[in-house]
Amino acid sequence: MKKIEAIIKPFKLEDVKDALVEAGIEGMTVSEVKGYGRQQGHSELYRGAEYIVEFIPKVKIELVVSTDEYAKLAIGAIKKAAYTGKIGDGKIFVSDISYTLRIRTSEEDIEAL
Repeated sequence: MKKIEAIIKPFKLEDVKDALVEAGIEGMTVSEVKGYGRQQGHSELYRGAEYIVEFIPKVKIELVVSTDEYAKLAIGAIKKAAYTGKIGDGKIFVSDISYTLRIRTSEEDIEAL
């Protein structure tokens, strides 16, 4: 099993969700996060005062898939749907999952997905 975490621009969330559903992947967790990286930040005006926004709003998508094949499908779908070609498009992280348990039914591993 693989866990896929993707940090993307917020306005790309619906496109990524649709691409994942089209690839046959439906379960995911979405969080609103803030990040700092190469995009650095920007300045904004608020009530006549300028201030610097260092942490940029992003969306974090987390999903777990049963096979390497599904992982490749998910990664491809996210990469294609989140791409704008501009700085700050995001990142995808993949890690191994050694154990999964569905609390309600006590199903384990792949059955718990």
